[in-house]
Amino acid sequence: MSQFKSEQEAAESGVYIRKIQSFVKREGRLTTGQAKSIEQNWPIMGIEHKSGLQNFADTFGRVAPIVLEIGFGMGKSLVEMAVNEPDKDFLGIEVHRPGVGTCLSEAAEQNVTNLRVYEHDAVEVFADCVADSSLARVQLFFPDPWHKKRHHKRRIVQPDFVQNVRNKLAIGGVFHMATDWENYADHMLIVMSAAEGFKNQSVTNDYVPRPEQRPLTKFEQRGHRLGHGVWDLMFERVS
Repeated sequence: MSQFKSEQEAAESGVYIRKIQSFVKREGRLTTGQAKSIEQNWPIMGIEHKSGLQNFADTFGRVAPIVLEIGFGMGKSLVEMAVNEPDKDFLGIEVHRPGVGTCLSEAAEQNVTNLRVYEHDAVEVFADCVADSSLARVQLFFPDPWHKKRHHKRRIVQPDFVQNVRNKLAIGGVFHMATDWENYADHMLIVMSAAEGFKNQSVTNDYVPRPEQRPLTKFEQRGHRLGHGVWDLMFERVS
């Protein structure tokens, strides 16, 4: 793609560029509880990618800031944030069905009403379902670090993806990332510092302390006890 600045430019020239996925879909086996949760709660909290561009005021039945999380895993922290920030509406995107089932179950148990979920590739959801300038915050917590150098091209935080995030954030909206791989944190910082339209919210122009809005997970607590680091980055869309 060296002669093109982006996939979009290539497509407009009639050239197909094979997309590199940032995830490997490990389907896993659904538990009975996860399957039941999807059956019962998907009609209420699930959104199909094929339903296309969303008007979030209609989706949630109100006008509120929209927070979108990419790759929520089992969804525990996402549900916790939805509970803790009832003034905001939350969208979660996850490709692994067992995680979707667990998230829906947790949300239903806590009577969460300000959460909706996609089971689909985040890049396609961004392209087809999210209006430009409609998001207050985009969250990307502990994405696959693809730690081998030959796999770094699979990392989701790349210049093209960052500009997609920028387009979907409102002016003043924030892209919040967190990782426990220092090498990936460095990569995120380099990509984001070079990205047009963003300003680092760090006073030292690198990383920020974990904000209260991001729950501290059991995995992260264990890492702290073992001396492992976690790096948070928050970049505001300014143009």
